[in-house]
Amino acid sequence: MKKRNDEENNELKCSFCKRGQNETGGLIHGYDGYICEDCVLAIADAVYNIRKKRKENNISLGAIVQNTPAKFKSELDKYVIGQEYAKKTVSVAIYNHYKRIKYNLENKNKIRKTNLLFFGPTGVGKTFLAEIIAKFISVPFAIADATSITEAGYVGEDVENVLLKLVENANYNIKNAELGIIYIDEIDKIAKSSDNTSITRDVSGEGVQQALLKLIESTIANLPPKGGRKHPDQKYIKINTENILFIFGGAFVGLEDIVQRRIGKKTLGFGQEIIPKGEYRDISKAKPEDFVKYGLIPEFIGRIPILVPFENLDESMLIRVMKEPKNSLLKEYQKMLSLDDCNLLWEEDALKCIAKIVHKQKTGARGLKGIIESVLMDVMYEVPSIKGKKKCVVNKKSIKEGNPLEIIKVE
Repeated sequence: MKKRNDEENNELKCSFCKRGQNETGGLIHGYDGYICEDCVLAIADAVYNIRKKRKENNISLGAIVQNTPAKFKSELDKYVIGQEYAKKTVSVAIYNHYKRIKYNLENKNKIRKTNLLFFGPTGVGKTFLAEIIAKFISVPFAIADATSITEAGYVGEDVENVLLKLVENANYNIKNAELGIIYIDEIDKIAKSSDNTSITRDVSGEGVQQALLKLIESTIANLPPKGGRKHPDQKYIKINTENILFIFGGAFVGLEDIVQRRIGKKTLGFGQEIIPKGEYRDISKAKPEDFVKYGLIPEFIGRIPILVPFENLDESMLIRVMKEPKNSLLKEYQKMLSLDDCNLLWEEDALKCIAKIVHKQKTGARGLKGIIESVLMDVMYEVPSIKGKKKCVVNKKSIKEGNPLEIIKVE
C-alpha cells in the first residue's frame, strides 16, 4: 500500500491542469515543467483567438479613406457649431493624412505628413473638434498639456510621455497607436517670452519646442512602460512617430496685435477703431512669421504647415451650441431630469440671457455648463424626492434675477 502511494506521489503531472500522465495519456516535457495534450490545444485555441481579435481591432486605412472630406465635415457639423473654415480644413487634412499613409505603404517615394495648429479664443471647440474626428475614424487619441512638459533631466513630464498616453489609449496595440492622433493643448504657453536669447536654461519654453521637433517628424521613440523618467536597465516600448498626426492648440492671446502690425492696421491714434482685447478680429490672417514673432521657434512652426483659425462665438452661436449639437447641453440636462420623471423646458429668452452672460465673460461654450448647472442645482436636488410626473420651465427671471424655479406636478 505504501509503495502504491509513493508511485502516485511521484507521478508526473501537467503543470497547467495538474492531472497525472496516467490520466492524460502522456506529457510533453519543458524546461521546468510538463504540459498535456489537452492543455496544448486549449492554449493554441486561446492564442488563435487573441491574434484574431487583435487583427480585427487593427485600424483599416482603406475604411478611413473611403470617407470623403465632405463626410468628415458632415459628422463634425453634428457636434460643432460654426467654425466652418476650421471644419473644412480639418476634414481635408484628415483625409489627406490617411490617404498619404496608405500611399506610402504601397510606394517607395514617400509623401511627408502635415501637422496642424489650432488657434483662437478659449471655449470655441478646438479640443472637441479633434476628439470628434478621431472618434469618427476610430483611431487612438490622446490629449496632453504643453505646460506640463519639460526637457529631459528636469522636473516634469518627458516629451515622450505624450506618446505613452497614446499607446495606453490604444490598449498597447503599437500598430494602432502609430496611426493615432495626439492633441497638445496650451502650446502658446511654451512660446519664448522674447526674441532675445537667454543665458539661462529654458526648460519649459524653447527647450520643449526643440524636444518636440523629433517627435513631430519621424523617429523611433523608446517609452518607459509605466511612464516617468528613463533608467539604463529599463525595458522600453518602441514606437514610430512617422504616421502619428500631431495637432497643436492654443488661444494665442495677443496674436491679433502682431497680425495687425504686420498688415499695417493701426491700433492707436485718432480715428482708429478701438478693438477690445480678445476679439480675435484679424486672427484668420495669421501667417507663420506671426507665430515666430509670438515666440514659437521657426523650426517648430515650420513643421506645422496647416494653420487653422477658430472664430469667436457670438450670442446667436452660443444659443445654437446649447440647442443644436447631437450631445447638446440642453438635451443632456433634459435627459438627466427625465430619469426622475421631470420634463425640463427652456424659454427662448432664458437661453438669450445665458448666451449674453457667457459672451460678456468671454469664456466661450465652456462657460455655458457652469451657468446652467447653477440655475438647475435646486431643481436637481428636489426633483428626485417628488413622486410622479413633473415639469419645470426655465425662464429669463430665473437667470437674470436668480428667482427659484417652480417644479409643477403633472396629473
